[in-house]
Amino acid sequence: MLQPSNTLKMCSPDNIGSNPEKPLSGFPDLPPLVVVLGPTAVGKTEMAINVANHVGGEIVSADSRLFYRGMDIGTAKPTLSQRAQVPHYLIDVTTPDQPWNLAQYQEEARRIIAAILERGRLPLLVGGTGQYIRAVIEEWDIPRIQPDLRLRCILEKWAGEIGPEGLHARLAKLDPAAAEVIEARNMRRTIRALEVIFLSGKRFSEQRKRLPARYDTLLIGLTLTRQELYTRIDARIQNMLEAGFIDEVRGLVEMGYSPDLPSMAAIGYKEIITYLQGKTSLEEAVMLIRRNTRTFVRRQANWFKENDPQIHWFPSRQSSEEEVMKLINKWLSTRDKFPKNDY
Repeated sequence: MLQPSNTLKMCSPDNIGSNPEKPLSGFPDLPPLVVVLGPTAVGKTEMAINVANHVGGEIVSADSRLFYRGMDIGTAKPTLSQRAQVPHYLIDVTTPDQPWNLAQYQEEARRIIAAILERGRLPLLVGGTGQYIRAVIEEWDIPRIQPDLRLRCILEKWAGEIGPEGLHARLAKLDPAAAEVIEARNMRRTIRALEVIFLSGKRFSEQRKRLPARYDTLLIGLTLTRQELYTRIDARIQNMLEAGFIDEVRGLVEMGYSPDLPSMAAIGYKEIITYLQGKTSLEEAVMLIRRNTRTFVRRQANWFKENDPQIHWFPSRQSSEEEVMKLINKWLSTRDKFPKNDY
């Protein structure tokens, strides 16, 4: 059985978190899962590592950009030193030309979380990819509709005629809820949503049924003012460039990874590729990275709203770590053991 550290046992449960009136345990008879979420660059990695060290936790990544080996600098992947402090999972699990889909991620995340619980450790699901977090904690029953290459070719041709934004606008008419959480520039996901709609005759957003809960989840959100977050984003981009981001992208292209791969369309990589191709200056590429990252942050907010009653929000400060650990300690005290479910 997992036991909180002595430091946590000594913490007072009074005045815990930003919303102490929230119920801490919705399903206390289910296995526990802590989720650390928030926008890009808010500080999730550092917070999660420090918390995991105190509560005997292990980290399961919920960032779709971290799957790919060789894409390290531009994704702000946790360093090897950071990963040595606490076990991390679902990082470097595939190559850029072998993308993972949501169903693959959900299945593997379930398996890893079950293994962590079996060892008597506390799993922490950490990341900013809202779709992947929701698929795990809300127990989505993801539609298993196989890709239709002929239909995809038709949709790609259509996108070539009306542009990615035009295709996204067509999706918004058919399924506003799906369009709300899919970026207009993400043509791959737009095409997949339309593909599922056309093949099934049902809205894409309605096909992710929820099964009975698998975990008792505690959701911890990290937040900053928009200006503070933008300042961090700008500093991160500068640090990436100084760390050799351009050489990283150049190396991936030289290894034969096509710029047209979905993985290479990640923010930062796409813009640097246009610079390497001579289509933009470096200054223009950096400006686009900043702009597109800001847009991405706003999209992330659609998945995790600050008025969500299930999320305990904390300012991303070192001083918040103790409050977060108090909250987790109180939550763990509501259970006597880790129930073992069949996974």
